[in-house]
Amino acid sequence: MNTASMGLSHASSDSPYAGPDTASRYTEVIAPGQPHAGMPSLKTDGRALSFFEFWPMWAFYPPIMLYAAWLMLRYRGLLLPTSANPSFPGGGFVGESKAQILTLAVRHVPKWVAPFVTVQRACFTQINKEQQCENALLMLGEASLGLPVVAKPDLGCRGVGVKLIRDKAQLQAYIESFPEGASYLLQKLVPHEGEAGIFYCRRPGQSQGRIISITLKYFPHVVGDGRSTLRELILADPRAGKLSHLYLRRHTARLEEVPAQGMAIRLAFAGSHSRGAIFRNGTHLVTPEMEARFDAIAKAIPEFHFGRFDVRFESFAQMQRGEGFTILEANGAGAESTHIWDRNTTLWQAWRDLMRQYQWLFEIGAANRARGFPTMRWADFRRAWKLEKTLTAQYPATD
Repeated sequence: MNTASMGLSHASSDSPYAGPDTASRYTEVIAPGQPHAGMPSLKTDGRALSFFEFWPMWAFYPPIMLYAAWLMLRYRGLLLPTSANPSFPGGGFVGESKAQILTLAVRHVPKWVAPFVTVQRACFTQINKEQQCENALLMLGEASLGLPVVAKPDLGCRGVGVKLIRDKAQLQAYIESFPEGASYLLQKLVPHEGEAGIFYCRRPGQSQGRIISITLKYFPHVVGDGRSTLRELILADPRAGKLSHLYLRRHTARLEEVPAQGMAIRLAFAGSHSRGAIFRNGTHLVTPEMEARFDAIAKAIPEFHFGRFDVRFESFAQMQRGEGFTILEANGAGAESTHIWDRNTTLWQAWRDLMRQYQWLFEIGAANRARGFPTMRWADFRRAWKLEKTLTAQYPATD
C-alpha cells in the first residue's frame, strides 16, 4: 500500500568494482558519461532537496487525510477507492498483488510488459533452500528467462524488498531472507537508466484518459576522483550528503575504497524516492503521442481507470513518441502522483495535487459503484492492510 493509499498518504559480476561482499551486489559501475543516459538532463544547481521532501508521514499527510475523510462523507463510502479499478484486487488500493495485476496486463498488452514469474517461499523444513533456489531457476527457464533478474515482493510498496539478482548465490540469499509463505516476483531486468512513473486517469464520462503526472526517476551516482573514498564522495555530494543514512549503510563494505578517476558509482538500484532515487516533475513533457499510447494500453486492460505505470526506457524522446518503453509495474488506486517530491514543488502545490488526485479517485469510485461494482468489504480491507504491514517489516533490505 502506498503512503497515499493510507487514506492519507547491469553490471556484470566481473566488473572492476565488483567484489564478493553483499554491498557490491547492487553497486553498478557505469562508464563515464553514462549515468542518466536517455533521460532529460538532470539539473543539479540550486537546492538539493525541498524542505518537506523527507518529512515523516505524520507531518506531511494530515491535510490529505482530512480531505480524504471529507470525500468519504461527500460520496458516502469509506472504501470507495477500492471500486476505482474493478479488475484489480481491491482496486489496487491496499494489499494488492503485483503478480495479479501484471498478469492481467500481460494478458492484454504483452508487448509492453516486462515478463516475470511468481514464486512462493516455502518452509525450509518442507523444501530446503537449495531446492527452492533450483525450483525458482527452473521456473525462470520455463518462462525463457535467465539471470540477471529483479526480485521484488508480490505484496509491497515504495520499493521495499527490491533487489538485483545477478547469480545463483544472490538468489538463494534472497530466498533465505524472504518471509516464509509469502510470494515474490522474479522479473526480467530492463537494463536502461531511464525510469519514470506515468500516472493515468480516465474520469467518468471521458472517452479518453489523460496522463496527469510524470515523475522522472534519476538514480543517484557519485563520480570517483582517484583520491577520495566512497564514503567521502557520498558525504561531499550536495544531495547524497544530506541523505547519507540511505546510502552509507548499503555500501558499508566498500566505504573506504577509492574509486578511480571518472568512475561513476550508482548509489541505489530501486527507483523509489524513499530509497534514495531523485524525483523530478516531468508532467510538462507529456506529448499527444505518449498520452495516446498510454490511453490505449490502459483501455486494453479491463476496467482500469486510475493508477500509475512504472516504466523503463532507453530514450525519453522515444517514449514521447509513444514507443520504446517497458512497464515494470501497474499500480492502482493506492498509487501516488510522485512528481510532488520534485525539489521545486512547494508544500501547497504538493497538497493541492494530491487532493486533486483524491477528488478524481472518489469520482471514479462513485461512478463505478453506480455501475454495479461493489467496494471492498471492511473486514477484507483490514486483513489485506495487516498482512501487507506484517510482511513489509520482514522483507530483505532494498538495493
